Amino acid sequence: MTKKKLLEDDALVVKSVGKAFEVLKCFEQTSQSERELSLMDICRLTGFDKSTAQRFTHTLQTLGYINKNESSRRYSLSLKVLDLAFHFLRNDAFIETVNPHLFELCQLSRCRVSLSLFDDTETVYAVRHQYKSEYYSSSLLGKRVPIYCSGGGRSILACLDAGQRDDILDRSEFIAFTHHTVLDRQVILNEIELAGKKGYGLTKEQFVYGELGLGAALLDRHGYPLAAIQLAINQSEISLDEFEKKYAPMLLEAVQRIGAY
Repeated sequence: MTKKKLLEDDALVVKSVGKAFEVLKCFEQTSQSERELSLMDICRLTGFDKSTAQRFTHTLQTLGYINKNESSRRYSLSLKVLDLAFHFLRNDAFIETVNPHLFELCQLSRCRVSLSLFDDTETVYAVRHQYKSEYYSSSLLGKRVPIYCSGGGRSILACLDAGQRDDILDRSEFIAFTHHTVLDRQVILNEIELAGKKGYGLTKEQFVYGELGLGAALLDRHGYPLAAIQLAINQSEISLDEFEKKYAPMLLEAVQRIGAY
C-alpha cells in the first residue's frame, strides 16, 4: 500500500496538511535549468485543480515557505524551508557526536567524508565535509541515495536480518544512475554479503560517474544500523584496489572510535 493511500485511509490525518506538503514536494522536480514552477506545473504534479493549487500556494506563500516571482508568476521554495533542516541538525545528538570524527577523517584522508542517515529504502546525507573543491551537489545536505547503490547503504543492509533486507529491496525502485549501476538483485545481495564480511561496502560509479566510494555502518547499542560514514574520491586520482587498500583501514578505525550509540 502506498504512503498516499495510507494517508487517505487514516481518520486522524488532516488531509489539508497532506495536500500542503504535496505542493512543497513538487519542488523536488525542479532542475538547474528550470528552477521555478508555474501554477499549472503544480496542478500537473499534484493532480489538484487550479483553484485548489492556487489556495495552497497562496497559503504557503503567506506563511513564508514559498516565494512568488511577480514578474514570471512562478513559484520557488523560500529560505524559510532551511529553518527545519537547521533545527533538525541542531537538535540531533547523534549527529553532534559523530561530526568531529567525520571532520578528523576528512583531514586525515583528504577525501570527501559524509554521514548518511538510514531512512527505509534510502540514505540521506546529513553532514558532508569536503577537503577540496568538487562539483556543487557533492556539498549539499539532504540528498537521498537509494540504499542498494552505495557502499554505506549496502553496509547498512548487511546489518539487518534477511527479512528486513528483503523487504527493503522489494520496495526499492532500481534505477541505473550510471552505466555501471548494478541492478541485478543477486549481484547486489552478493555485495551486501561481502560488505557484512569486510565491515564496509566498496563501490565504483554506482551513483555518480567517476566516483569511488567506501561506506561503513554506524550502529546503536542493540546492533541496529542508524547511519553510515561515506568516503568518496574521484577515480582519476587512484585505482579501486589502491583506494580500498589505503582508505578502508581509516574508515574502519573511525567507526571503531565512534562505537555504538
